[in-house]
Amino acid sequence: MSGEIDRVRPNKPTVSILMTAYNRQPLIGEAIESVLANTYGDFELIVVDDCSSDGTVDEVQGYVALDRRGKLHVNDQNLGDYPNRNRAAALASGVYLKYLDSDNIMYRHGLAEMVDGMERFPEAGWGLLAVPDADRPPPVLVSPRLAYEQNFLRRFDYFGRAPDSSIFRRDLFEKVGGFSGNNLIGDLEMWLKLAQRHSLVKLPPHFGWDRVHPDQQKNVPDTFYLKRRLEVMVPMLRHPDCPLSPDEAEMAIRKLRKEVMKSGARQLMKREMSAALGSFRACFWRVWR
Repeated sequence: MSGEIDRVRPNKPTVSILMTAYNRQPLIGEAIESVLANTYGDFELIVVDDCSSDGTVDEVQGYVALDRRGKLHVNDQNLGDYPNRNRAAALASGVYLKYLDSDNIMYRHGLAEMVDGMERFPEAGWGLLAVPDADRPPPVLVSPRLAYEQNFLRRFDYFGRAPDSSIFRRDLFEKVGGFSGNNLIGDLEMWLKLAQRHSLVKLPPHFGWDRVHPDQQKNVPDTFYLKRRLEVMVPMLRHPDCPLSPDEAEMAIRKLRKEVMKSGARQLMKREMSAALGSFRACFWRVWR
């Protein structure tokens, strides 16, 4: 591990771990314990409760009272998912921001490996967990152009990652204005913005455990999620700051359209008529024009 990550930065931690919570009393204690057990200790843990009606706040208070790195903020009103993530980031003082959802687990080595990956490439603005390259081990630095090219033209799917999969410099997060608040696809939108101008560090894929349970917000119909993704991806591919050439961007859009049509055909064969209709409609949605 690079010795660079062991230095102490005066008056502020290296990493701000941001945990947003709403009615997570049965799960949040395990999430907090996983953070406090990390081998890398130069962090602050900021928990922002979004007006929970169960015992989440009491649960968190028990932990922050025992560890000075933990801080609890309780919102005056319910903000919702992405606005609450922005609230947590506004309270942070670290060089890097690292989200961990209150129903997930971070492995003991996770934070050290993510910080090490970022510090190896100081020119990078952000990092995402990704499937390793076949010819070189992570961490790997990827330019904005290569990130877009591999994601859209080679189907590496870098950008299909949740906030837990990321680490980024706080100054860049603030520069792009944080998450837009777009439901379900605010993280995708953020990655596309960051990748337009800032190099990406591809990190190893396994730094934590993503718990699956019925109360997750991502439990929505695939067709609805697909439509929301297209509403973001197509305009970003046609954005003036897109690192691809106009011809490459249009090629990527055609690939997206083809994938949507294939999805609709599969749904039609399974007689999932409503989902199939939604997929076919997405192909003629206004963003394609």
